[in-house]
Amino acid sequence: MIFVTLGTQDKEFPRLLKAIDKHIEDGRITDKVVAQIGYTKFTSDNMELFDFKSPQELEEYIKDADVIITHGGVGSILDSLKYNKPVIAAARLKKYKEHANDHQIQIVKKYAKEKYILELKDFNQIDRVLKKAKTFKPKKMVSNNKAFCSKLEEYLKKNDHVSWYNKYREVLMYLVFGFLSTVVNILSFYILDKLGIDLFLNNFISWVLA
Repeated sequence: MIFVTLGTQDKEFPRLLKAIDKHIEDGRITDKVVAQIGYTKFTSDNMELFDFKSPQELEEYIKDADVIITHGGVGSILDSLKYNKPVIAAARLKKYKEHANDHQIQIVKKYAKEKYILELKDFNQIDRVLKKAKTFKPKKMVSNNKAFCSKLEEYLKKNDHVSWYNKYREVLMYLVFGFLSTVVNILSFYILDKLGIDLFLNNFISWVLA
């Protein structure tokens, strides 16, 4: 089974689905094809289509698939690589209004260069890339989350990377509130003195207000 996933990107990607559909029509793809099409408006008599499912359900489709075809989203690629599946990725392109920019080109090229996935550039060659995928052994993806978070935490803790405001925030707050309380105290005393309030009572009220 070939599982196609377009992720949760809010822009459509019918170009890829049309190419796969045509390959099925021409007999160049004979495997069953199931596609998660997200926000893309597309109908087909050749593929089983759905928009969204729970992460657990999508995981089952990935586990059952022989090959996965996806867009160039990092999340979709990583979800597929978790199960060491052969992944074919096609970048969404800005010129077709499939994305806001062409950053997916860099993502797909990088993963393909590192031998994690196969890149699909020419949609007319899907059958050839699928044939290659049957013998493709993807490089095992090892999570680097813990090391990354540790380095990021270490970086943020260094004084050189803490803003001057955060460094002296407590001192600044004391100064600001000290100044404000002094101003309130003086103004209160002045107003109450003009009203002829007893000195002792005046001092007490001014202090409470401050």
